[in-house]
Formats: sequence, structure tokens, C-alpha cells
Amino acid sequence: MPTTNKPPFAVMLVNLGTPEAPTPSAVRKYLAEFLWDQRVVDLARPLWWWILNGIILRFRPGRVAKNYQKVWTEEGSPLLAIGKQQQKALQQRLRDEFKEEIPVYLAMTYGSPSMEEVGRQLRQTGAERLLVLPLYPQYSATTTAAVFDRFAASLKPCPHLPEVRFIRDYHQHPAYIRALAQSVRESWKEQGQEPEKLVMSFHGIPQRYANQGDPYPQHCQNTALLLAKELGLKDDQWLLTYQSRFGREPWLQPYTDFTLEELGQQQTQSVSVICPGFSADCLETLEEIEEENREIYEQAGGQNFHYIPALNASPEHLQLMYELVEQHTQGW
Repeated sequence: MPTTNKPPFAVMLVNLGTPEAPTPSAVRKYLAEFLWDQRVVDLARPLWWWILNGIILRFRPGRVAKNYQKVWTEEGSPLLAIGKQQQKALQQRLRDEFKEEIPVYLAMTYGSPSMEEVGRQLRQTGAERLLVLPLYPQYSATTTAAVFDRFAASLKPCPHLPEVRFIRDYHQHPAYIRALAQSVRESWKEQGQEPEKLVMSFHGIPQRYANQGDPYPQHCQNTALLLAKELGLKDDQWLLTYQSRFGREPWLQPYTDFTLEELGQQQTQSVSVICPGFSADCLETLEEIEEENREIYEQAGGQNFHYIPALNASPEHLQLMYELVEQHTQGW
């Protein structure tokens, strides 16, 4: 029998993306690519081109760059640095379990490393089967479907396509819920008590997208209910909210910042905030939640604000990733 050094399959982890540097020019380049995606903003292209280039990209990059500077690390943006940790840890876990080398790549929907770059690396290994794992537990057309679009586009110049399997979501996977619950318990143990309220803050999308059929809010609700059940919480001990709205049209509600302001006004004694939809800490968690929303809550009169970090490269998160890979590569 002929032998081959080809791996049985490869894995591509995909996250949103990040500027290459915390500078206005780098942020402008990143936002131009991200916000031009019709999955993200579905306005008519001529109108949106004028708004994006005439207004947003003129004023927003400077402000966003300052926020990135607050959370930037020696390894780059937190999202990229943590993504590399996840990639290496998962590759080691697969090597240990499968007793052979399973290539694991990290790609971004926008920015670098791009799916085109990863595709070139994949072809060099000779792998002809690829599992694509978007690191979005809850499906949305604005995120997961955007990964699918970009991945399909990256294959257009390729004459030899790999066999592909694509994980759509894992919002109620038992290992995911267990990992979230473990992170909450560890945080509460460090605090020495359970908080008065647990706020589960998910990234928002325009309400109009949900009205058109995007199942994202249902996925968020399912995750929140399962996490609350796993933790044994009563209905009045937790809240589901949505953060990071952009523009003037209504987004999914209740809004995280408004909710934390109300909790502060009620002089709530302790609040923990977890962001279950983020697989890695990033600008939206480290700056928006840990800094901006903490300030909103405390200035309104609240006490003892605790942000619970994303799952990042924790052992429980790696266990989830391994189970997803094992489940979706059956027969390979």
C-alpha cells in the first residue's frame, strides 16, 4: 500500500478580525473592510458608500484607535493574541488525541491572517479535508454567514477544492454551557460570594435583521437559559442584554449600558457581567464592558462590578473545541 504524509484533515478557526496596529490609519483600513460587508450593513451600496467614506471613516478611526491603545498587548490585539493561543492549544490537543499531526489554522474574516493566506498554507500540507469552525457560538448572518461568504470567495481561484465541513453554531452544546458555568463559578469563588445580579451581555444586531429571520436572538436566549439552569439561578438573579449597538436604528434590547445604569440607580450591591457570545476577549469586552460599562454602573450608584473573562484558551474551552472537531470529523 502506498504511504502518504497528508494529514487526514485540517481545522480552520475563524474570528472577526482586528486592526494591525492601534493607529487611526490601521483602524480605518480595518473598518473600511469590515463595514463594507453587506452582511454587516445591508444598506444600498451608493448610500452606504457615501455614509461610510464621507462620515464614519473620517471621524471614527481616531476614537476607536484610542480605545484599542488601552487594551493592546505586546503580542498585538487581544483577539489575535488569544486566537493564536487557542490555535496552538487545539493543535496540541488534537496531536495528543489522534496520535498524528492535525494542522490547525487561525483566520480572520477581515484583516490578517486572511483566509487566502490560510488556504495557501493548507495546500502546502496536502490536506484535502477541512473543518471550518467560526468562533461564534450563536449563529448570525452578520458573523457566521459572513465567514461562509468570505471562505467561499477565497476558494474561487483554487482549481483543487478541499472537502469542507462547516460548523454553523454551538450555542447549546453541553461542553459550551459547562465551560461558561465553570468560568462563572471560578469568578464568584475569587469574589468570595455570588453577586446580586448576573448580566449576560451578547453583541447586538439591528432588530430589523431579527425581524427578517436571523435566529440570533433565539440562540442567545437559549444559551442564557441553559447557563442560568446550569448555575441554578432564579429568574430574578440574571438578565440577558445586548451591547455594542451602532447607528440610529433600533437594535436588540434590552441594551447593556442602559441596564447597568438602571442597576446602578437601584444601588445594586454587586453585579457580574459575562459575555457568552465572545470566544476571546477583545475591544468589546475589555474596553466597552470592563471600562465603559463599569463606569456607567458605578457612576449611577452601583457597587462591586466584576467582569467575567471570555473563555479564551481555558481548558474548558479547549475541551469544547476538541469535542466539536471530533463530532464534525466523523468518517474522516
